[in-house]
Amino acid sequence: MFRFAEPSWLKLLWAIPAILIFLFVIEKRAVQKFEKYYGARISEFLTSSVSLSKRKFKIVLKLLALTFFIIALARPQAGHGTQTIKSEGVELMILFDVSNSMLAEDAKPSRLAFAKSEMIKLLDVLGGDKVGLIAFAGSAILLSPLTNDKSALSMYIEGLSPKSVENQGTEFKKALLEGEKAFERGGVDPDEGVKITKVIVIATDGEDQEPGALDAAQSLSQKGIKIFTLAFGTDKGAPIPTRDEFGNLRGYKKDQSNHDILTRVNDDFLRSIAKAGGGSFYHATFGGNVTKSVREDINKLEKTLFDSEISASYEEKFQIFLWMGLFFAFLDLFIGEKKSAGQIWRGRFEARSN
Repeated sequence: MFRFAEPSWLKLLWAIPAILIFLFVIEKRAVQKFEKYYGARISEFLTSSVSLSKRKFKIVLKLLALTFFIIALARPQAGHGTQTIKSEGVELMILFDVSNSMLAEDAKPSRLAFAKSEMIKLLDVLGGDKVGLIAFAGSAILLSPLTNDKSALSMYIEGLSPKSVENQGTEFKKALLEGEKAFERGGVDPDEGVKITKVIVIATDGEDQEPGALDAAQSLSQKGIKIFTLAFGTDKGAPIPTRDEFGNLRGYKKDQSNHDILTRVNDDFLRSIAKAGGGSFYHATFGGNVTKSVREDINKLEKTLFDSEISASYEEKFQIFLWMGLFFAFLDLFIGEKKSAGQIWRGRFEARSN
């Protein structure tokens, strides 16, 4: 299979015929002006040593060199199309808390930034697992269905903020139900008798402001979905900063009594969610390795054999076209425009060169 890695360069090939026509028009006008100033007879003797056919041939060589250089820039590649390989893993949905409380800075630089870093590390150590992403606060939104493209997921996670969802607050029930729907919409269609292991990982500070989360976790567990919870923050807690568009601190969020709102991580609640969901609870700390623990626990679960279609590796072939372009360019340098034999004007007399 043949393809171009940078096909946009090929658009320049449309300029080659235009350049050819332009050069020949310029050549013709130059000859006409020469004859106009010196006359046809004198012009004939003055140009008798110049080979017009060689000049035209040199133009063709230049354009051939330019053509092959353009093709080389487009990076032609040869390969064997696509092939189907087997990958083994689980279906994993990350539920990422983007509520305002995640802006607290008891985890540096903030709970949200620390959670982003840890989740990206987790993606780096996941093998053939299919992973999806849901952002939640007072509402939940599916940002990425189940996929093997970990680099795209990392970009989604990097862009998370409280603005990623419409409503603020924290409602785990909605997030868990959205995770269940995501499995149903984007999961693997298993063969008869094959069980797909499904896992939910919740990255949050655990401030649940709505009821129903435990019941939802138990319901998912009964359907075979494991729930792991990762806590970000400290028991001591911290106020929630408010910043301007340039990131400068303007103050802290206040309650109705005009006191700073102090947000604390709710370990007990997250432990109960993990227990109800048949999974594990982790408290992420600076310098710890929570992603390793999560990865080890996921590895203990039963894996599923997935079919994944990936592109085969392609071999670069631009070198061939680059060398051909250089060949025509050097050939142009070594070919002159002078005739091998012809009449040469020498003052008043005409003589033939030997």
